[in-house]
Parts: sequence; structure tokens; C-alpha cells
Amino acid sequence: MKPISFWHRLLDLISPRSCVVCGSRLSVTEDVVCGKCNFHLPRTGFQRNAYENEMAKLFWGRIPVERASAFFYYEAHAETANLIYELKYKDHPEIGVVMGRMMAKEIAAAGFFDGMDAIVPVPLARKRLRQRGYNQSMEIARGVSEITGLPIWNQVVIRTIFTGSQTQKDRWERNENVEKVFELADEAKVSGKHLLLVDDVVTTGATIVACARKLCEAGGVKVSILSLGYAKK
Repeated sequence: MKPISFWHRLLDLISPRSCVVCGSRLSVTEDVVCGKCNFHLPRTGFQRNAYENEMAKLFWGRIPVERASAFFYYEAHAETANLIYELKYKDHPEIGVVMGRMMAKEIAAAGFFDGMDAIVPVPLARKRLRQRGYNQSMEIARGVSEITGLPIWNQVVIRTIFTGSQTQKDRWERNENVEKVFELADEAKVSGKHLLLVDDVVTTGATIVACARKLCEAGGVKVSILSLGYAKK
């Protein structure tokens, strides 16, 4: 662990930071979440059986998924949902980077990243990217990349249109909402590669499936999936 600089400590004294989950003051060694909330984060543990866990089974028969994992179980009105809400809607991209690093450190020991070639953050449509100013999946991918050393390929697949938020849609509406919205932009680059698709939350898996199917059109592509949250059924 790097030593905490004098200026870091001084800045923390002048402008104290708060835990995104509970709102309590963070210590100088904490970032985004306090130690207590980190300890109680409802971790999925999916990385221990990345081929046959609850999230992986969501994609069986839909896409040829190699591995799948999520950091914690997501519930819309739980305190931990603040991590996703602040990241997506409150202009806090740094949450994605910090949580991406934290997640990658914990699951790397299980060999989850072994043999992967690159990270592909699920893209946003240009309209939504302009509105938000950043892609939350890209920020998570940055944190994962810092720990794993895997390159980020954020232009190999693009989202051509914005069809509205998935939040209030049911399973079937989500599938229809993202059907045919992705385009493969660099077939030669992804052909034969093992790609890690990164998203913020997996609910029905509709967005991941649509994006993965487009990538698989390149031929010989292997797809694994990683998200911060997984909405438990």
C-alpha cells in the first residue's frame, strides 16, 4: 500500500469525503466505501464457479459464455444501490474506477481473467454519452484494466441508437429494446479473441446478449462477462 502523503491528508481534512453507501465520513485510507460497508457488501462469490453460477446460467442457450461474475447482488432500493445510482446519474465516474479495481483484485485470485485478450465495455449510444459525459461501463473497465493489465477495446463494437432506459422495462421489453442496436466496428481485431464484456448491472442480460451476439459475428470469439451488480431473481 502506498504511503498517504501530507497533501492527501490535508485535503481530506479540509474537504472530507463520505461513504457512497452509508454517508459516513471516510478515513484517509478509504475510498468510495467505508470499511464497514465494504465488509457488509453482499458479494456474489460467482468467481469461485465462473462457469456454472446463477449469473452464467442466465446466458446459457443465448450466447456461448465462457465465464461470468458480478461483484455484489444489486437491489434497487437497498443502500448498496447508491453505488450504481451515484455512478450513473450523479456525475461520479471515479466510483466506477475504484470499484472496478476493488472487484478485479478480489476475483483475480480465482483465475477469472486467465487467457483473456481484452476488455470491451458495453457501449453507450452517442446521445446518452453526451448527456452523461462518460460511459459508466468504461470507467469500471478502467479500474479492471489497472489491476489485470488487459487492454480496453472500446471501439470494436458501437451502439448505433439510443432506445431509452432499460430501468422500467420488463424482461421481454428489455430484449426488444436492445435488439439490433449494436454494430461490429472492427471484425478483424476481435476475431478469435477471448473478450471480457463489462457492464454496470446485469438484470435480464438483454444488453449483454445483444452486444455479445454482434461480437461473435467476427468468428472464433469467446465471451466472458463481468459486472458490478447482479439483480438477483
